[in-house]
Amino acid sequence: MRRRRRWWSSTPTWPGGANGGVSFHDRGGPYGRTKGAKRVVAVDVTGLPLGALVVPASTHENRTTELMLEHLTSQGVTARLELVLVDRGVTAAAARELGRDYDLELRRVGWDDKQPVFRPIRHAWRVEVAHGRLGRARRLAKSFENTTASATGWLQVACIATTLRHLSRAHTHRSAQRLAA
Repeated sequence: MRRRRRWWSSTPTWPGGANGGVSFHDRGGPYGRTKGAKRVVAVDVTGLPLGALVVPASTHENRTTELMLEHLTSQGVTARLELVLVDRGVTAAAARELGRDYDLELRRVGWDDKQPVFRPIRHAWRVEVAHGRLGRARRLAKSFENTTASATGWLQVACIATTLRHLSRAHTHRSAQRLAA
C-alpha cells in the first residue's frame, strides 16, 4: 500500500512564515532569543521627538544608542546637540566612546542607590512622557508590524503627528493671545 504524503510535508518551510522573511517577532532568530521590539525615541528639552527607531528587543542599550546617534547624524541633528542624556543601561565606557566618536557629551543619568520606590529622573522623565504620548497612537497600540523597517516608519509617523499637534496648539495659543490684546 502506498503512503500518502501529507500536504504540510511537501510544503517548504521558510523562516518567518507568512510575513515573507525573518522578523523581530521570531524567537531565536538572527536577532537573539528575546522576542519583540524596542522603541527608541530621542527627544529635545521640550519633550518633542527628534528621532525614532525600532530595534529588536534583544539589542543591547550600547548598540541601541549607537544606532540612534547614527540616525540623528544622518538626519543632520547632531550638529545642534551639545548634551545627550542616556540611562544606566549604557555602560560608562560605551558612553565615553560614543561621545568621542560623535563629538558630543553623553551623560549617564539615573539613581545610584537601589531603592524599592519609584523616583522619576528629572530630565529623563521627558522621554517617558514622549513614549506615553506615542503609545496613544492607534497604530502603535499593538505591534502589528513584522519588520523593524515598517515599525520604524509607523513610529516616525506618530512622532510627526505629535510634533504637528504641538505646533498647531502653539499657533492657536498665539493667535488667541493676539486677538485678546
